[in-house]
Amino acid sequence: MRRSKKREHLVDVALGLFYAQGFHATGVEQIVSEAGVARMTLYKHFPSKDDLIIAVLERRDEQFREWLLNYMTKEEKPKDQILAMFDALELWFNDKSFPEHRFCGCLFINAAAEFSDLKQLAHKVAARHKGVLTQEILKIVEKTGLSHPEELAAELMLLKEGAIVTAQVSGDKQAAARAKKIALRLLAEG
Repeated sequence: MRRSKKREHLVDVALGLFYAQGFHATGVEQIVSEAGVARMTLYKHFPSKDDLIIAVLERRDEQFREWLLNYMTKEEKPKDQILAMFDALELWFNDKSFPEHRFCGCLFINAAAEFSDLKQLAHKVAARHKGVLTQEILKIVEKTGLSHPEELAAELMLLKEGAIVTAQVSGDKQAAARAKKIALRLLAEG
């Protein structure tokens, strides 16, 4: 399905605003003003702000997974691919991966916090993103031949998520490097 340039522009603008300010703190008026479109144009493409939020989360899911997995799979060996995940995070935390957006944490963690009811669609989309990433990490872990790949993948995801939250909450740009040291120990023990 071909999407219009205005629709894509609205999603891009909204992504930047939601990421920097939050979903609830960002109003429709600000989005249309910054996008340089009429309010009717926004509603032509998105019947509600919630529809725009879902489109933004889906866009970010695609962007983030593609970026992370491409970075990781530049390495040949599965263990090196896993460790590369933490190198990628360090670049992200230090504003070297998504130049159009200063690091403001994880949009999916932020969405899950702002839409805390597990039944809300935005929360479900955030959870799905984390689940898909876990499955991708599991595929790589399985290639290592280490025992208990599901458990190891879950532990690695916990390290990843913990590093993201630590970098966001405390401004600790070294959180990924510390998480990588722990991942090295997990891979050596495996």
